[in-house]
Amino acid sequence: MSSRSPSPHHGGGWSSPGLMTPQGTSGRSSPMRGYANGGAHDVTWAAAQARSAEVKGYGAFAPRNNNFFNRHLRTLSQSLPSFAPSYAEKDKFGRGRWARFQRTRLGQGLARVGRKMWRWRKPLFVVAALLLCLLLFYVTPLYRLWRRTSFLGGGSKFVIILAANQGGGVMEWKGPREWAIERDSVKNKKKYARNWGYELEIVDMSTKKRYAHEWRESWEKVDTIRNTMRKYPHAEWFWWLDLNTFVMEPSYSLQSHIFNNLQKNTYRDINVFNPLNISHPLTGEHLDPETRSAVGDGKPSSINLIVPQDCSGFNLGSFFVRRSVWTDRLLDIWWDPVGYEQKHMEWEHKEQDSLEAMYRNQPWVRPHVAFIKQRKVNSFPPGACGERGDDPMIHYKEKDRDFLVNMAGCEWGRDCWGEMYHYRQLSNRLNRNPWEKFKDGISDGVKHLREGKKKDKKDDNKKQS
Repeated sequence: MSSRSPSPHHGGGWSSPGLMTPQGTSGRSSPMRGYANGGAHDVTWAAAQARSAEVKGYGAFAPRNNNFFNRHLRTLSQSLPSFAPSYAEKDKFGRGRWARFQRTRLGQGLARVGRKMWRWRKPLFVVAALLLCLLLFYVTPLYRLWRRTSFLGGGSKFVIILAANQGGGVMEWKGPREWAIERDSVKNKKKYARNWGYELEIVDMSTKKRYAHEWRESWEKVDTIRNTMRKYPHAEWFWWLDLNTFVMEPSYSLQSHIFNNLQKNTYRDINVFNPLNISHPLTGEHLDPETRSAVGDGKPSSINLIVPQDCSGFNLGSFFVRRSVWTDRLLDIWWDPVGYEQKHMEWEHKEQDSLEAMYRNQPWVRPHVAFIKQRKVNSFPPGACGERGDDPMIHYKEKDRDFLVNMAGCEWGRDCWGEMYHYRQLSNRLNRNPWEKFKDGISDGVKHLREGKKKDKKDDNKKQS
């Protein structure tokens, strides 16, 4: 039985142009027979195809648009490796492992997920972009650069000054506990400054000739602040910290904690908390209205010195100084040798008493000094300030998450290392991430369960005895 369809014309002829003999269709044989036998007047299919190609304008086996670029692109595409699966027979196409996997539940589920992801591709792209930004600016160190820039985070405007006393101070050398305190304190400040993009100036307050006089010891912080201002000419605020301090809440930035709202976080009238009983404001008729005002001009831009107060007056374990002409004048007078040479017997707290004397007696000082609540930047442990062991204005409160603890006076009858270790552990516990809290919760639950079993066993033993 022939595989070709019969001719639609009577006599077996075909109506295709070019396949008919010149004598017509009535007496010719079938083209199938002519194609097979190759008669003299028969036209083969190859000849007909070549003749049709000549009419259309391109060769029988030549591709269309065979210009320079198409030839080279075709050559390049043919040279690339092929990863398509090879099948022995065409009727077995699609019967491989992938086809079988697509018919499984997992394959069908993945296919549905892929279709839904394609349908929601725009929202997914937005979420992916947000996650990328989160990764770049909050997980990787790039966020430190962002926090440091003056036009974004503003961290470069702040410098933390830490007196390390690596040589043991002017008058004494340190033991193992003192070295441990210094190590923990420096590590704490480095981590905080690096996290928010601040500068950290660690000053070696070892024995030096210009600080070696017993009357001048502790005045060195004034000279250190002046030198640091020259070293960082583009910084605005300088934060002095004593060595016996510990930042309890590293997630608080100075900007959000204090400086973004300086008017709210500080007060100019010392009568709000006045342990020294300083008369304020001054009332001399020769003074200008700003000096006679209890709050100066009332503008945050005029604040150049921020000082906390403890139970005995000004506390310089943690205070802020702003770069200004007024600050340069204050530091020059504060560093004047007349103060420490003539008043060293009267001023027990040395540079602190000197600043209090200037605030009390120099009218030009008061309009640029602001005070800050002690627990905002300088909380005390319960043992500080003598009998006032639980003052809500002075001492650290865990529930309020105070920013910084100053173990002031711990060398006089208290354990400095014990206090530093306690607050370091407390800070680590308070600032755990969710995963650490989850692990600690599991370990605490197991611990309580074991303790309960031991207690029940003891009770049973007592009952049996």
